[in-house]
Amino acid sequence: MPLQKVPIDFWFAVGSTYAYLTVSRLPSVQAATGVPFRWRPFDVRAIMIEMENIPFSTKPAKEAYMWRDIERRAANHGLPFEGIPPYPLKGYARANRVATVAAREGWIADFAQAAYRKWFLERLDPGDDKTIAVVLGKLGQHAERVLAAADSDEVRAALARETDTARSLGIFGSPTFVVGKEIFWGDDRLEDALRWHGGHSSLQEGSIKRKP
Repeated sequence: MPLQKVPIDFWFAVGSTYAYLTVSRLPSVQAATGVPFRWRPFDVRAIMIEMENIPFSTKPAKEAYMWRDIERRAANHGLPFEGIPPYPLKGYARANRVATVAAREGWIADFAQAAYRKWFLERLDPGDDKTIAVVLGKLGQHAERVLAAADSDEVRAALARETDTARSLGIFGSPTFVVGKEIFWGDDRLEDALRWHGGHSSLQEGSIKRKP
């Protein structure tokens, strides 16, 4: 397979704050570079708990920095930021099970972008039943079918397997990009992942922006 056709694995969890930046701009990045990405939702929260990594519950200064950093980076990429959204997500687990269904069925990018718009721009929990139903309806998906699949033992097991795979690769955060055996953690490492992938050394931080 030609190098430019080998996908970069994009590991993320709906509920990861910095993933908003990547989810919002990744389709434009793919269109601009020709590099395909494989979207792989996983349960980053489970891995973080295992590592005793509870990011912000007792770290108000770090949390304040995070939100300001996301706001700055959103402006840099031409992305909207409407203020601090609800955090952490109460519907985290279900949102990621729906994402797992979407990944299996091939509409994960559309779902992830719609879910993050609801969360970051409308300040709604994308794991809430009503919010999920609205998102799925706009995507042409039958909410009852998707939610039943998301709550099934099969999808729960599929998400757990993907989380096990992420764990085995040494992934500990979201978003993470994997190129071969190389791991690049954080939205700010997307361009590094592309450069490692090959053929995109001219890309600079902030040079790819979402289409209006």
